Amino acid sequence: MPAGDSKPGSKVWPDIKTALDGLLFDNMVVMSGGFGLCGIPENLIAALRDSGVKGLTVISNNAGVDGFGLGQLLTTRQIKKMISSYVGENKEFERQFLAGELELEFNPQGTLAERIRAGGAGIPGFYTATGVGTVVAEGKEIKRFGDRDYVLETGLVADLSIVKAWKGDERGNLIFRKTARNFNPMMATAGKVCVAEVEEIVPVGSLDPDNIHTPGIYIDRLVLGTFEKRIEQRTVRTRETTEN
Repeated sequence: MPAGDSKPGSKVWPDIKTALDGLLFDNMVVMSGGFGLCGIPENLIAALRDSGVKGLTVISNNAGVDGFGLGQLLTTRQIKKMISSYVGENKEFERQFLAGELELEFNPQGTLAERIRAGGAGIPGFYTATGVGTVVAEGKEIKRFGDRDYVLETGLVADLSIVKAWKGDERGNLIFRKTARNFNPMMATAGKVCVAEVEEIVPVGSLDPDNIHTPGIYIDRLVLGTFEKRIEQRTVRTRETTEN
């Protein structure tokens, strides 16, 4: 099915559901951008839920929260394995993991980021000192460089990457906003197919080339989304604290 925009070279699709047409299958590997609830592709995650695709291995820093973000796919039992760094905000995740219903591959956060970056760069593996002597290194090759031991970590790639950006032009060049950039740019490079949802689509030439964070060559499909932008934990100061 062609993109919804008829302009030559356009990667714009008409809506979230059709942007995933022909890309989903059971037991696939999905990378999902975001950190906590910041910068998550919330519309595409909801479309995954509605598609009914199952047996997913999901690579993401975390699993959202109960009932939102990737937490929705846990509720519907569509995820069989998570490759993550932090999962402490999701009670359903905890329940499924402790009950043996969900596989989990833990990664130090920097290691996870580098595994994704390496996968996108075509690097099959790399050595890092992080995790040596801990459960993270169990079953992995250890090699000594100089006076330190290093553990071999493999690059990560996915059948599908879903990312969220602030602005995108019709050819898929993306700009992310502040900390919402997080894992999104590197995940865009590491998927065999990448679908990006954005807050605004602008004509080609509207974005300053020096400020583009992800070149359009990495983006296969682009779609406009509407965003709830939930906050994971809202912390405010009392009036007394502010005055003091």
